[in-house]
Amino acid sequence: MGQTFAEIPKEFAGWFEEQPVFFVATAPADTETHVNVSPRGLDTFRVLDAKRVAWLDLTGSGVETIAHLKADEAGGRITLMFCAFEGSPRIVRLYGRGRVNEPGDDAYDELRRQFPDLPGERAVIDVTVNRVSSSCGYGVPLMEFAGHRDELVESARRKGEAKMAAYRARRNAESIDGLPALKPTAQKG
Repeated sequence: MGQTFAEIPKEFAGWFEEQPVFFVATAPADTETHVNVSPRGLDTFRVLDAKRVAWLDLTGSGVETIAHLKADEAGGRITLMFCAFEGSPRIVRLYGRGRVNEPGDDAYDELRRQFPDLPGERAVIDVTVNRVSSSCGYGVPLMEFAGHRDELVESARRKGEAKMAAYRARRNAESIDGLPALKPTAQKG
């Protein structure tokens, strides 16, 4: 049976970090823009405390999550969803407000220390959680985890930071709806 919590229960914290994939949903207040749902993986998610989580955002072909969060000065609305694909069925959603921290931002270096070195990093997303809900997950299929894909990390490693920065400037400057996303100077080093 589903439950709702004001903060992240301790028994969920470790479970979140064990999941090989989680999903992020965002939508800016402007109803003419697209709603975005994105999968995230690798060792990029951390529970910071009972009301706060973060993940290391890696360079990808899109930048919707970042653009949507930046569209609201108070921090954009965000929902993170975790599903148990192995073991007991469970779905947990974290609702809150997210902030984007790019290299050069005050909070970036402090948050960045929480994560392993992965090539292609472009931001740390910091989420203040205001609601946690769990549900049965009975409809989620059982699947065996075969491993993480290495294409994203290997591509970033091969390109190197200069080419990755150029890619971000070309492909991650704005969302599909034209919302501003990454700052042109946001690059590591």
